[in-house]
Amino acid sequence: TAKEKPQEGEVIAVGKGRLNDKGDRIAPEVKKGDKVLFRKYSGTEINVGDEKYFILQESEILATL
Repeated sequence: TAKEKPQEGEVIAVGKGRLNDKGDRIAPEVKKGDKVLFRKYSGTEINVGDEKYFILQESEILATL
């Protein structure tokens, strides 16, 4: 089977982080401006004008460059 090449993108916004089982907020490891790799079919793709954006959970990010 052919392997998919990961997609590369730049983080343009980051949420507040996720909550753990105790209700404590866990800060995200990525920040605005980071270059990241993610799988081709990860997240939700949206189009705003001529721009294409992906909404990803942090767990869908494969690596930070």
